[in-house]
Amino acid sequence: MRLILVGPPGAGKGTQAVALAAHYKIPHISTGDIFRANLKNGTELGKQAQSYMDRGELVPDSVTNEMVKDRLGNSDVANGFLLDGFPRNTNQAEVLDAILLEKKMPLDAALELAIDNSEIIRRLSGRRTCRNCSATFHKDFEKPKFDDICDKCNGQLYQREDDKEEVIARRLEIYSQQTAPIISYYKKAGILKSISAIGDVSEITQKVISLLK
Repeated sequence: MRLILVGPPGAGKGTQAVALAAHYKIPHISTGDIFRANLKNGTELGKQAQSYMDRGELVPDSVTNEMVKDRLGNSDVANGFLLDGFPRNTNQAEVLDAILLEKKMPLDAALELAIDNSEIIRRLSGRRTCRNCSATFHKDFEKPKFDDICDKCNGQLYQREDDKEEVIARRLEIYSQQTAPIISYYKKAGILKSISAIGDVSEITQKVISLLK
């Protein structure tokens, strides 16, 4: 099974990726992990990425594309893979198609986790993080026993900057400009599968598995 996951921040891509990768016994390849591995191992691509990051610039697509190509050259992808966080735009989607064509490993499906912006804002803006042990809670879904106090270490809970409504709204704006067009791209290619990201985590996983059958 060769899959990519598409969906806005807060749709639960990371959670579903772990469950689906375990079910299909395929590696879960996240761009974040690829970046960290290249930086940690001081690879040539890692050094290139670091030079942009040191200047406070975004790492260009060309470097990210090469990292993904390099990762897809590993032997563990022979029976499939699940890509999470790539492609982020249609240019990267075209590059991925070219990489997979060369390797004779076409995608089986692009899985879209669909969710309304209002629900994403509720999910993300409700998160509270412990200043002391970094445990996370949620004011609607996973409430601490006492308001603003961590159950685990009694530390103070606070709202991170990137969990504030205005920051989330900006991230969703960027998503709709850059990443949402790849949904149309895969729809045209006939491999888009869309499923609601609302509901119990394991139920969503089972629905995805049924859909992919």
